[in-house]
Amino acid sequence: MKLSTRGRYGLMAMHHLMISSTDGPVPLKNIAKAENLSEAYLEQLFSALRKEELIKSVRGPQGGYILAKPAEDITIGEILRVLEGDMSLYKHCTELNNECSRIEECPTRDVLTKLQLKIDKVMDSMSLADMSNI
Repeated sequence: MKLSTRGRYGLMAMHHLMISSTDGPVPLKNIAKAENLSEAYLEQLFSALRKEELIKSVRGPQGGYILAKPAEDITIGEILRVLEGDMSLYKHCTELNNECSRIEECPTRDVLTKLQLKIDKVMDSMSLADMSNI
C-alpha cells in the first residue's frame, strides 16, 4: 500500500474544507490556492468525494463545498478508500478467497493480514476532526 497524491491531497483539501466551512460553502479555488494544489485536480477528487456523499456542493454566487456530515463522523479510512480504492498491503495475499496453493503454510499471509487489520483499525478510528488535534 502506497498513498498516492490523490489520498494526500484529498486529506489536505478535506481538512481545509473542515476548518474553512464554518462560515459557509468554500469555493474550490480557495482550497486550491490555500493548499497550493491544482484546482482541476481537486475537481476530480471532490467529484469522487461528492459521489460517495462525504461532501456536498452548493451552487450560486456564494457557492462552494461543505462537508456532508460532521467531521467527527467522517473517517480517514472513508476518505482514503474513496480516493485510493483498494488499500490492501498486498491484495493477492490478503484476500479471503485466495486461491494460492501455499495458503495453509504461507508464513507471510498471517503477518500481512494482521498488519492490514491494524492499518484498517487506525484509519477507521481517526476522524477528519482528529486531524486538527494531531
